[in-house]
Amino acid sequence: MPSVCLADFEVRAREQLSKTTWDFIDGGADEGITRDDNIAAFKKIRLRPRYLRDVSEVDTRTTILGEKVSAPIGISPTGFHTIACPDGEMSTARAAQAAGVCYITSTFASCSFEDIVAAAPGGLRWFQLYVQPDQQLNKQLVQRVESLGFKALVVTVDTPVVGNRRHDFRNRLDLKKNLMLTDLRSPRERNSIPSLQTSAPSPHFSWNGLSWFQSLTRLPIILKGILTKEDAELAVKHNVQGIIVSNHGGRQLDEVPSSIDALTEVVTAVNGKLEVYLDGGVRTGNDVLKALALGAKCVFLGRPILWGLACKQGEHGVREVLNILKNEFHTSMTLTGCRSIAEINPNLIQFSRL
Repeated sequence: MPSVCLADFEVRAREQLSKTTWDFIDGGADEGITRDDNIAAFKKIRLRPRYLRDVSEVDTRTTILGEKVSAPIGISPTGFHTIACPDGEMSTARAAQAAGVCYITSTFASCSFEDIVAAAPGGLRWFQLYVQPDQQLNKQLVQRVESLGFKALVVTVDTPVVGNRRHDFRNRLDLKKNLMLTDLRSPRERNSIPSLQTSAPSPHFSWNGLSWFQSLTRLPIILKGILTKEDAELAVKHNVQGIIVSNHGGRQLDEVPSSIDALTEVVTAVNGKLEVYLDGGVRTGNDVLKALALGAKCVFLGRPILWGLACKQGEHGVREVLNILKNEFHTSMTLTGCRSIAEINPNLIQFSRL
């Protein structure tokens, strides 16, 4: 049977992947409360459609940081895509390019950044950085991705240590060991300079360190993992260009707000001074519409991309996931009377009492 929604991909991926791999992709921190809330919170929001509008033409196109995308849907940074299919991030990049959406490549991609760029040279790419304890390595990473044509630097802020992921502990999955084995140097550097110590993200990184990164690069800087108005206000103060409202898919600190529940607080705090995006729990076109109505400029997908990679062995599965969601979003816009992204607004939203 064909896959007609993202949930179909989830079922099939679970059947095809090993238990250890599935648990790594699916698992959340501690009791998984936030992971599950990310999805459940969307279902507490109802839509207020407007009818008798001419919706014969509906345009899902928009821009993020001035770059055109076919829809306000992108790919979140997740590591180790080769656990889902042999071509890993190269397949992901090709699918993103074909769909006309942004792909945020993880620091811990399992393909080299050079190979990812070569696989989809025309795609819109941002680079997600886990700040390393070694400043020289941070400098080399930032300069390397800028030279490769990445258009933004996405700094993950919610991972001073890796969250308490019980499934991985039970499966004896040593994530720290996997990170240590990742060689973040370029292919040329591997032959010419000594190995730099790759490690889990630095627990020392703070607001004071942002200016150093800003001095290194002309790339716009986006902070991923902001959940509160206080941190959103500090982001504005420190002159970053964007925020991704995110709780790391519920994989870091459990029992924090769902992403969609935290969104309004952050959007209100920044007051239009920078772009706000969201990841976490997006599974349907209605979810995309709800996030935009509450102020997100774009949403990003994490786990569903890995499901697509696993189900159709690569690019075709990811393309299908993206196309299904784009088509659902187009339908959601049409049925609520929104002919363009500009017409999506908070009046579409009603919070359920359930």
